Amino acid sequence: MKPYDNNLEHLLDELSRFDLLIRAYLENWLEDFPEAGDVFRGLYVSETEIERIRRNPGFGNTQGILQEVQVDRLREVNVIRSEIDVRIEESLKIGKELRLPKLSKLFGLDPFEIDVLLIGLAPELDLKYEKLYSYLQNDVTKKKPTVDLVLTLLFPTIEEKIKARAYFSPSASLIKNHLIYLLEGEENSFLSLISSFIKIDERIINYLLGFDELDLKIRDFSYVIRPNRSFEDLILPADFKSNLVNLVNWYTENEFLLKLLFCGPPGSGKKTAAEAICKEEGINLLVVNSKVLLEGQSSEIADLVMREALLQNSALYLQDFYLLLEDKERKSSPELLIQALKIFPGWIFLAGKESIKFDINLINSGFIPYSFPLPSYSARKQLWAYCLKDFRLAKEVDMNALASKFRFSGNQIKDAARTAFSFAGEKNLSDPALSMEDLYKGCKAQSNRNLSAFAKRVDPLYVWDDIVLPKDIKDHLMEIYRFVKYKGTVYADWGFDKKLSLGKGLNVLFSGPSGTGKTMAAEIIAKCTGLDLYKIDLSCVISKYIGETEKNLNKIFTEAETSNAILFFDEADALFGKRSDVRDSHDRYANIEINYLLQKMEEYEGVTILATNLRQNMDEAFVRRLHIITDFPFPDEESRLSIWEGVFPREALIGNDVDYGILAREVKLSGGNIKNIALTAAFYAAEDGTVIRMIHIIEAVRREYQKLGRVWNKYYDIKKVFPA
Repeated sequence: MKPYDNNLEHLLDELSRFDLLIRAYLENWLEDFPEAGDVFRGLYVSETEIERIRRNPGFGNTQGILQEVQVDRLREVNVIRSEIDVRIEESLKIGKELRLPKLSKLFGLDPFEIDVLLIGLAPELDLKYEKLYSYLQNDVTKKKPTVDLVLTLLFPTIEEKIKARAYFSPSASLIKNHLIYLLEGEENSFLSLISSFIKIDERIINYLLGFDELDLKIRDFSYVIRPNRSFEDLILPADFKSNLVNLVNWYTENEFLLKLLFCGPPGSGKKTAAEAICKEEGINLLVVNSKVLLEGQSSEIADLVMREALLQNSALYLQDFYLLLEDKERKSSPELLIQALKIFPGWIFLAGKESIKFDINLINSGFIPYSFPLPSYSARKQLWAYCLKDFRLAKEVDMNALASKFRFSGNQIKDAARTAFSFAGEKNLSDPALSMEDLYKGCKAQSNRNLSAFAKRVDPLYVWDDIVLPKDIKDHLMEIYRFVKYKGTVYADWGFDKKLSLGKGLNVLFSGPSGTGKTMAAEIIAKCTGLDLYKIDLSCVISKYIGETEKNLNKIFTEAETSNAILFFDEADALFGKRSDVRDSHDRYANIEINYLLQKMEEYEGVTILATNLRQNMDEAFVRRLHIITDFPFPDEESRLSIWEGVFPREALIGNDVDYGILAREVKLSGGNIKNIALTAAFYAAEDGTVIRMIHIIEAVRREYQKLGRVWNKYYDIKKVFPA
């Protein structure tokens, strides 16, 4: 027999078969009800109908004697069914997609269940069937078929009808998979099962008609990916990718269902890997936000999600699945969901943080954990090159520096490039070219800003020319800059990361008297490296309660991993003091805090700068773990002269009588104090309405000494030389 040209041709054939079936029943009905022409039929129960019910012999007998015309009709229906089955088989041989047989295979439907769907589908396509159903059910309000009508149409005896009730139980395929719904009619009415109306699900109607739009009930939190990325497109470590490919090939060859736990930080390539696997298998990928499963109707939503995956010929990708496992209030039932996923007849990817791979229910349900690391330095270089290939770049763009300074995931790199393009467009809308400045801005926009709960982000303003230090000290500071710039080259390209399991970050100590430039130096390093600088607020970190300090430190370093920031602990003497002999429980817990800090510093792969006024209080274990120790000396006269000459902004009006030489010789204060003096003198001059004169500076010096609790002996001598 000729195969079907398309799905619709087959569906219309099936509906024509159903039409013959209902016509045969209608003809028999008219023979049994001679009063069928009564215009009030369905509005009251006639005496003739009561008499017919009284004469009915009851259970165990046929519902009525089939008329000869009806027998001929049914014989014709069976012939048509056989012909349709042959054409279906021929169509499938040549790869034609017929939705009704496919639906039957997906959900294990038998011929009766197929006919139930057709009975429910008919009035959705032709309203004449609503009138027929009302007529046959002797009620003008019953426009949908009831369970009783369906059973009566398809089964000739009471025994068969009773057995067929199982098709409408909650565990039956039609109900469990939400292919049909049983409606009770009027609100607050409680009908028997056979009085319930059958309504075919809207998504199933559209599916049978050949439409593939997502179910409206899950569209807000789901989408389908038609895979176009292959394994060659994955930027992952070679051994990691090889193991993943081998695993997928083994499962495919042995026809096992693949159920994977993709663990790792956001943007580490989990979804891209799932897409590549689906492309290899020739299926789609249904991506679902697991957060919605935390809501009240999670059971039905989960059923609809799994049904949609089957209808879309998709693997199921549940992102942020760890949220279900960490749900403290247990609004959802993760155990029941896991059991449903276990028997789901398709491929599944559960994605989330590293913690999900330790869930025993998932492991026992056959899910295989796969941990995705953040991209390595070499992988980040490839990702930057891939994400920037469609943008016009300025000549000074250094992708090696971007990969070294920002430990980004693939998604973050992509978003950083797009954000940088927006910044470039602000400067040149017609033909924007990405510069390093734009890319740094884009990168900073992607960095985690949650550190602000414990620290203040500092916007660095100073450059190398602003700080006055001996050459050797500046060389120390340049070492920090070189570490950030060339970290990727040394650790990744030159293989030093294979020699170090910990201590891949840079721990720096700035020691020296207050005001000698420690904070300024941290700002300069942040500005020249292009990284954010976070100044840790120790008042938010140190707690008198046992264990709280460690929790706060853990939060700081955890957030710092994704912030790509320099951590600056200013005036850290209280936190980084010597570990003491254990004399009581407080000493023991204080030592635990310090040990914990040492551990977190060693694990952190970024830059940590500690500033202290009292280096002698530093514990030896700290000193051993520090890569660079920079002692900021108190400025000598030559250094103070340089500080005075650069402390006033170019816009400030300076009087001709200002003598920086005298100030450098006689004012023996640090750079921080000199900055305060310059600012105070400026306000004195503004009040007088004049330029900044020596007398203003002299008075400001005296105030600064008073603030320090000291007397400036040269005040009156110098004031005589520079009278008001």
